[in-house]
Amino acid sequence: MQSHQAADMAIDASDMENSTKTTLNHKKWLKWASLGLVSLINGYATILMYARGEYAFALLTLVLTALGVYVFARKSTYAHRYIYPGVAGMILFIIFPLMYTIGLAFTNYSGSNQLSFDRAQSVLLQQTYQSGDSYKFSMYEQNGLYNIAIQEDGQWYVTDSLDLAQLPEQDILLSRSEAPQGDKAPLKVVISNRAALSAITLASADGTELKMSGLRNFAEIQPVYVLQEDGETLINQRENITLKPNWEIGNYQAVDDNGAFVGEPLSPGFIVNIGMDNFVRIFTDPGIQGPFFKIFVWTVLFSALTVVLTLAVGVVLAQIVSWEELKGRGVYRVLLILPYAVPAFISILIFKGLFNQSFGEINQVLEGLFGISPAWFTDPFLAKTMIVIVNTWLGYPYMMILAMGLLKAIPEDLYEASAMDGAGPIDNFMNITLPLLVKPMIPLLIASFAFNFNNFVLIQLLTNGAPDMIGTSVPAGHTDLLVSYTYRIAFEGAGGQDFGLAGAIATIIFLLVGGLSLLNMKFTKLESE
Repeated sequence: MQSHQAADMAIDASDMENSTKTTLNHKKWLKWASLGLVSLINGYATILMYARGEYAFALLTLVLTALGVYVFARKSTYAHRYIYPGVAGMILFIIFPLMYTIGLAFTNYSGSNQLSFDRAQSVLLQQTYQSGDSYKFSMYEQNGLYNIAIQEDGQWYVTDSLDLAQLPEQDILLSRSEAPQGDKAPLKVVISNRAALSAITLASADGTELKMSGLRNFAEIQPVYVLQEDGETLINQRENITLKPNWEIGNYQAVDDNGAFVGEPLSPGFIVNIGMDNFVRIFTDPGIQGPFFKIFVWTVLFSALTVVLTLAVGVVLAQIVSWEELKGRGVYRVLLILPYAVPAFISILIFKGLFNQSFGEINQVLEGLFGISPAWFTDPFLAKTMIVIVNTWLGYPYMMILAMGLLKAIPEDLYEASAMDGAGPIDNFMNITLPLLVKPMIPLLIASFAFNFNNFVLIQLLTNGAPDMIGTSVPAGHTDLLVSYTYRIAFEGAGGQDFGLAGAIATIIFLLVGGLSLLNMKFTKLESE
């Protein structure tokens, strides 16, 4: 009996083991099938991006896919599958944009230079001009088909019947004929079929080619530029000028008999690497150098003033609302924290209305009391003062909350010992409260400085950089911070969007903010030690 039970148990164990192996095999096959499918889809996407010239995005897709397959396919790295999404997100949203921006800083990428060389060349080759006479044409309908007819010196030249929905790929021959047959089509028919007619090339018996040049005209059309055998040189047939690609500026340009570039560059241009030229422009071009250093100084001053004022206001208010003899402390705390609860963009837009020179409540009060109406948005100094005031209002609740928490951590024994020495409230604040508050807040103050260094939303919504500086090469305003200055160069340039120059300034901002982050880490380490 016992032997039968042992045999049954052995059989059950064998079945369970086989079942477990089967399950594991299924999971293994499912994992490899999923990895294969993901690799196939992303590989196809990578090939498409590479074929379209999007090399950076193709490389990004390849790196993320390869890293994912490496982590999930190997036993030794499978444990890292939980951190892969975080690493992939860091690569996708931090490292890649950073490297892409730095890469742009070394190119001439702009509104007029944003195509590859091949694409820019093809755009130029598609340009045409009227090289001969223009001829009026008419369309005649018969049984749903159309004949295009041109009359010259009393003689008709007519095409065969055409189905405008299915046009032949080759040129359409014009043949000498009697008066065309059918009903003459009205102008609205020509307009409705304009796209099809524009694609037609009419060829006469002597080889002249005609293209549509208006709603009622066909004309002799020739390409402006003809590509030569070297695959780079273009000949302007209209002006008989030789053009070659200028690889230093990324544009086609006319050349003289000695091969030197002359005249204005052609648009569109193409992207080329220009090395450190954008960085050199920042420090040598008077139209960029002057505004850049003014904006840099203002950015540092704005960030520092914001930190000092928000800290001062926050600490003083925290001290007041922590006073035990103050009645209704809870209500005051809630009211003082409210600016932190309201979305910043709403507060900024409200302040924009309050500071309005003509209708704002602030100017109405000042005019009623003192007879003055400050030009907050047109005077550079007043505009900067307004920005500091608004940002102090937005930032003091954060400092107040931090200070309220740190005040509770200060031992009461220190104040008692200070009172025994005859110290007053001001002495206690300056010698005990302030040092014990500021020291642990230094890393947070540095972080606040770095945040305000890139406070784009405040500038964009409140002043948009105004009032503008005069005589600059690129858009610049007296209240612009470096980040808003970069944005305006990239997207608001009157002479063309200069993404390369904007990338160079963004790289400098990254180095400055990165230095502040390292400084913050150093202070945090010293504080922990």
